[in-house]
Amino acid sequence: GITSMHGLIAHGRGEAFDYLLGEKTNSFAKKSIGAAAAMLLLAEKPVISVNGNTAALVPKEIVKLSETIPAKLEVNIFHPSKKRELKIKEHLIKNGAKGKKYKIKFLESNRKYANPDGILKADVVFVPLEDGDRAEALVKNGKKVITIDLNPLSRTSRKATITIADNIIRAVPLLIKTIKEYKKYNKSKLIKIIKKYDNEKMLKAALAGIRP
Repeated sequence: GITSMHGLIAHGRGEAFDYLLGEKTNSFAKKSIGAAAAMLLLAEKPVISVNGNTAALVPKEIVKLSETIPAKLEVNIFHPSKKRELKIKEHLIKNGAKGKKYKIKFLESNRKYANPDGILKADVVFVPLEDGDRAEALVKNGKKVITIDLNPLSRTSRKATITIADNIIRAVPLLIKTIKEYKKYNKSKLIKIIKKYDNEKMLKAALAGIRP
């Protein structure tokens, strides 16, 4: 299939946090989505990194997002499988992870490879449902990292530049809608939105929003 057993387990954990956060897009998540939209529109070389869970949960939406920004799509899965990669590529990609792969520094797992025309050249990387090692490595490589993660305490949430603490099924359509709205804004207004944003503050709000 498109996702792996580990991916299914991770999805189950996420669903638990979604329940604790009230199964809705909270105000802190909306602020993160606004900042993410501004950052993606200001990016010179934005890239969307797609893993199995993202491809399985929001395939049409992630392609629509790439067209709306516009941004390249790059497939990157934790548990390597040519069959799965091909399935995901067939499922999603119009312009993606082809050609020789190059190493990302500071990462020792099998996810240290990246498209030389994609993530390696990107200034902003959108990596929903990502593991902490890779999120941290991308930041150390000078990338601005936007993620979707329902757990405000996860390493990914804490290492990312912008963390959207919401269910990907709700967050991506809202991100597309926000990007379309923000395309009317000038550059200085978009910069102002990003400058006002505080990821640590949003994570604290998400943590406070977890139902007792």
